[in-house]
Amino acid sequence: MATTEHPPLSRMRTWMLQGLSDMGKEGGHTGPHSAPEAPHKGQPWYRVMCLTGVDYFSTLGYQPGIAALAAGLLSPVATIVLVVVTLAGALPVYRRVAEESPHGEGSIAMLERLLSFWQGKLFVLTLLGFAATDFLITITLSAADASTHLVENPHLNSTLHDKQMVITLILVALLGAVFLKGFLEAVGVAVALVGVYLTLNVVVIAVGGWHVVTAGHVITDWSSALTAEHGNVLAMVGVALLVFPKLALGLSGFETGVAVMPHVKGDDGDTEEDPRGRIRDTRKLLTSAALIMSVFLIATSFITTLLIPEKEFEAGGQANGRALAYLAHEYLGGAFGTVYDVSTIAILWFAGASAMAGLLNLMPRYLPRYGMAPHWARAVRPMVIVFTLIGFLVTWIFDADVDAQGGAYATGVLVLISSAAIAVTIAARKAGQRGWTVGFAVISAVFLYVTVANVIERPDGVKIGACFIAGIILVSLLSRLARAFELRVTSVTLDDMAGRFIRDMASRKLRFIANQPDRRDKAEYRDKIEQIRADNDMPEQDDFVFVEVTVTDPSEFEAGLTVRGEVLHNRYRVLTLESSSIPNALAALLLHARDETGSIPHIYFEWTEGGPFANFLRFFLFGQGEVAPVTREVLREAEPDRARRPRVHTG
Repeated sequence: MATTEHPPLSRMRTWMLQGLSDMGKEGGHTGPHSAPEAPHKGQPWYRVMCLTGVDYFSTLGYQPGIAALAAGLLSPVATIVLVVVTLAGALPVYRRVAEESPHGEGSIAMLERLLSFWQGKLFVLTLLGFAATDFLITITLSAADASTHLVENPHLNSTLHDKQMVITLILVALLGAVFLKGFLEAVGVAVALVGVYLTLNVVVIAVGGWHVVTAGHVITDWSSALTAEHGNVLAMVGVALLVFPKLALGLSGFETGVAVMPHVKGDDGDTEEDPRGRIRDTRKLLTSAALIMSVFLIATSFITTLLIPEKEFEAGGQANGRALAYLAHEYLGGAFGTVYDVSTIAILWFAGASAMAGLLNLMPRYLPRYGMAPHWARAVRPMVIVFTLIGFLVTWIFDADVDAQGGAYATGVLVLISSAAIAVTIAARKAGQRGWTVGFAVISAVFLYVTVANVIERPDGVKIGACFIAGIILVSLLSRLARAFELRVTSVTLDDMAGRFIRDMASRKLRFIANQPDRRDKAEYRDKIEQIRADNDMPEQDDFVFVEVTVTDPSEFEAGLTVRGEVLHNRYRVLTLESSSIPNALAALLLHARDETGSIPHIYFEWTEGGPFANFLRFFLFGQGEVAPVTREVLREAEPDRARRPRVHTG
């Protein structure tokens, strides 16, 4: 009847919650709206590399210009330093990350395993904040640079010169629309985009290099000016190291490379427990992408520095944010330049798609599992709308300016790489690999220095990262609070003894006593039964089974429940459970016993001493506190039919 009265709302809700994200857990999410999918067979590593490449290789659209602004004539030297750090630092780190987290969890999952309790959750939420900074700024920065290429095209400049903000917002909206429609396998599109884009860049580099070689004075003038400005090679390297943090955008793409690991085919004999072929091929993917990008970075920084006047790199200049496009138009004509612009716009826009997929891959891995996201956060479309709206806000704040967003982007990238370096250092130490431990520790120190230097020089990055962190933590805690009374036990397993206890009681009446395990001697159980009988005015012939819950990690939200039975002192039957929350464990046991036997169970409590608010905080943070009323509330939410709801007695 309700559906008949409000069909538009029902259809909209069904459409919004269709296609829950299955990226967050192995085997996918299971929920009321989830749908089975065909097994994913994977793709060859070089095709998946292109999926990573739309993010990584697309930085060629703006990286040479950023390098020229940061280092000036020293741009090629600074870029060589960047390449050395990439090949000797980031690449070994992420090759190890691929080995340690072959299901695409990334370095955050490696660090998550090191910490438990609430400090572990808050640490992961902080890293998620920086990851959100990285991916969301990838979307907005790439869209802004795509609009720059469109606006600065000589054929369109007069028409679109003041429309960059509008165009950027449209591109972000179109990206969201793609995911609302349904973003499926993008590898084929990525291969085409990367292939065309790199081919066009090879042409631009070849023509630019030819002009540099044939006009001999260009190299001479550059080297003379460089020597006059910096003196000697050591001084040049020193300055290049100082400006290196500004070039950190060229390190983007490694975290995405690990995130796409599940798409890599690997070997036929691979299993989820031992995917050796996938790990090997992902390492090939990371290495090949890094080598290709290194060659392009050095070549493009060299020709753009030598062939483009310095003033054109500055704000308002024709090469600002589009150095290679400037050369394409200058040396290959308007037709080729326009084709180059179209290719650049396409790959930059699709880099946003890669980042959006990364966000939708990352958030469901953690927030729903922590209870720190509402139910609809498991669905793709609502999250796409949220991320798109945030993209609009970031674009507006930064006025669609590529240079202005560089600091925030670099901060997100560097924090993730630094955390990955620290994670693999710890992993190597635990494995007893002394050489790798020292090497990774040095790499960690380098990336930490670069991160701190970037934050000091461009604090806007850490400011927006802090905003994302604060927002994620606030929303997460509010969600956890709103879901406090939710039944969050995913499964209940009884051992043979526990099953025998419940079947035996079902022939009479299921009566449980909730007991806090203390001394566990004969007097404790005898006194507890006498107290329950006196408080509830029960006859002596009724028998009971004690239920004792030990709280493990109260910060965990969803988990399975294993119930073990034992007989203590040759008389008292006891069920022992381990859970993150006493009320949830008791409610899950009662519902399971009802479903197994068809009888309505009864459970008996004594009131907890202390104020209700303090006890609720104890329950929220530590999984215990006001157990009796919370158990009843969990049961009320889980079973709306009062006739079928287990009975809670408190005396």
